[in-house]
Order: sequence, then C-alpha cells, then structure tokens
Amino acid sequence: MMWVILMAAVGLTLISLEIIIPGGVLGAIGAVCSLTACALSFSELGSAGGMLSTIIILTATTLIIWLEFKLLSKTKLGRRAFLTKSVDGFSASYGEEAKQLIDSEGVTKTTLAPSGYITIEGKRYEAFSQSGLIEANAPVKVVGADNFRLIVVAK
Repeated sequence: MMWVILMAAVGLTLISLEIIIPGGVLGAIGAVCSLTACALSFSELGSAGGMLSTIIILTATTLIIWLEFKLLSKTKLGRRAFLTKSVDGFSASYGEEAKQLIDSEGVTKTTLAPSGYITIEGKRYEAFSQSGLIEANAPVKVVGADNFRLIVVAK
C-alpha cells in the first residue's frame, strides 16, 4: 500500500510540475508513475481497490491540472510563465512595395556585410549588398528584391 501512495504522489507531483516546466519529460514520467500506482493497487488491493485507486488518481490529476490553469495564472509565477499579451507585428515580404523601390536610391543605415539596413525616403528597409561590403552612410541603388529584403549595389 505504501508503494501505491508513493508512486501516485510522485506521479501527481511530476504532472503538476509539467505545467510549470514544459517539455513533456516530467509529464511522461508522472504518467508512468501514476499508471504504475494503478497497476500496483490492482495487484495489492484487488479489482475493487484497484478501480477505486484508479478513479482517485484520475480525479486528482484532473483536479490538479484544472486548479493550476485556473489559479496559477493569478500568481506572480504564473504571470511570468503565461502569455498575457499578443504580438501585433507581422513578417511579410515587401511584395508590390519592393517592385516600386527597384531603381530607387538610398543610403546605408548600417554597414552591409553583406546584409544590413538602408533608408529610402526616410523609411528603413533590410537590404543585401550584391557588391560585397558597403560602409554605413554610403549611397546605394536598389537593383532587386528577394523575399524579405532589398538587393542593392554601391553607387
């Protein structure tokens, strides 16, 4: 009986830690411990005792998970662990805007070695230098676009 209680306690503890420290390993080990506790309870306590232990373990696991998701988000640790804000930015290719910038002239904002940033008419763009290294504040010309960056050459 002691092993049943010990394995169930270890299993429930590891499953509850899985919510705080995600990765699947603690939850998997906790599930194995809980299943071992169920199997031991069937062998030591018979079928009625095994069923009762299994129901208790499943109920406790469900209750622990529900309580952690419900209450943990209100604690200091939970506020640090859970996402509370969404990211409003997006990542997309320049598309039509890039086509309009071809043959435009700009100035390097950073050193292009071979990637960096340029400004064209006050807007900042990511750029790739076809000419190799281009120092900061050097004039450049846009000759093409590739996915998420402009392709430039030294002027």
